[in-house]
Amino acid sequence: MTTSSSERGVSLGMPELPAPAYPDDVRARLEADAREIIARYPDSRSALLPLLHLVQSEEGHVTRAGMRFCADVLDLTTAEVTAVATFYTMYRRRPSGDYQVGVCTNTLCAVMGGDAIFDELQEYLGVGNGGTTDDGKITLEHIECNAACDFAPVVMVNWEFFDNQTVQSAKRLVDDLRSGGTVSPTRGAPLCSFKETARILAGFPDEREGAVEASGSAGPASLVGLRLAKGETAPARVVHPRDGGPHDEPRDRAVHEPSPTEHLSSHDAPQDTSASDPAHPAGPTAEEGE
Repeated sequence: MTTSSSERGVSLGMPELPAPAYPDDVRARLEADAREIIARYPDSRSALLPLLHLVQSEEGHVTRAGMRFCADVLDLTTAEVTAVATFYTMYRRRPSGDYQVGVCTNTLCAVMGGDAIFDELQEYLGVGNGGTTDDGKITLEHIECNAACDFAPVVMVNWEFFDNQTVQSAKRLVDDLRSGGTVSPTRGAPLCSFKETARILAGFPDEREGAVEASGSAGPASLVGLRLAKGETAPARVVHPRDGGPHDEPRDRAVHEPSPTEHLSSHDAPQDTSASDPAHPAGPTAEEGE
């Protein structure tokens, strides 16, 4: 006696049903936004990336309905849209939290403490990479590079920087996010929800009062190389070993003046706070209790 494939629990690989369409009112609103985005480009298909951010701002991730919408307004196939949406990690393919907490685990951040931060947050939040907490507040992920090596280890929340983090400061950060406390990035615009961030990335203005002015520019550690390239010299300083404390330089020793080609790192000497920018402190560099 033979058994059928369904009895054996074998999937026949039937094709998925067509993606559902947005409700009429939602589609009308998104179409108005889409026309504004598409008008910025000489070739309409060039608008696909910001349109994916637009549909992500609607539901917090790129749904099948969102990809169908993008395909319809750009006259593309859903396969073409899916190929792009699955290529870039900035587009979420499943429901995620109000705050995307990304821990850089690339080389410099990793050795400066990024690996320890990511491991601890996974255990502390009870989620794995890409997982979302039960309250829907936080999605945790590791990121290959936040392009902020001068401030390692770096954590980003909805793409805003939190520099020079430690295990304890990162845990305080996620606690504040979950409790609704005031959380300010080390540098950059004030935090907003992931949906609001996605709409801004779609190319629509950030209309929050003072948000644009607060965006600022690169932090001082990132500008050291630029100053040296321009021939400007940094103030002379003595670099101490990491395992040793500050000490007075012997008076009979000549003070070294760095040349414009020398590299100065923001982590060469101990810092009083965990922020490389003193105007935006982000907590102590040492673990609590030390």
